Amino acid sequence: MAEAERIIGTPDIPGAAGAGPEQSGGNAASGDRAGAEAPAPAERPRGKRRIAVLFTVAVLAYALDLVSKMIVVAKLEHHDSIDILGDWLKFEAIRNAGAAFGFGQAFTIIFTVIAAAVIVVIARLARKLYSVPWAIALGLLLGGALGNLTDRVFRSPGVFEGAVVDFIAPKHFAVFNLADSAIVCGGILIVLLSFRGLDPDGTVHKD
Repeated sequence: MAEAERIIGTPDIPGAAGAGPEQSGGNAASGDRAGAEAPAPAERPRGKRRIAVLFTVAVLAYALDLVSKMIVVAKLEHHDSIDILGDWLKFEAIRNAGAAFGFGQAFTIIFTVIAAAVIVVIARLARKLYSVPWAIALGLLLGGALGNLTDRVFRSPGVFEGAVVDFIAPKHFAVFNLADSAIVCGGILIVLLSFRGLDPDGTVHKD
């Protein structure tokens, strides 16, 4: 009997036959549910990557500004200016108590408060950031604001009244530093992104 069953084969069991489709159907349904739910957790890593871009750009801008100012104070301050492109571009160390490019020197404390407020706003906006161009723009603003704020807090004549170190002196233009350049570049990029209708959260709108 056992030999006959081996040759003929075991009859199909209805329950076993039905189990395959039901199981595969269950797996398919589970797969559909998993596929539908997959995009939700994927949003967090994407947002985190944008935040990482923002703070990476900010750290680079801040570090370059800080190192350049340390070199200028150590090697150039109280010395003659250095010609880079003849009369068109020089390195000349000056102390600026005003805003970017030497404007508003009578309002040092106000500009210090504004810089601190910009940093707080950017930090809060970073939570809703899903656009790489916006991350770069805000990173430049953040790094530049931190660079000049560091001078205002730690340099003479006093806390929140410190003079910013400027050293890039083009002909017929105000003297500035790398932090000012980062702020201007970030602002220009924000204007361009706004004209294109790209929002910080990654959505695009048409007026």
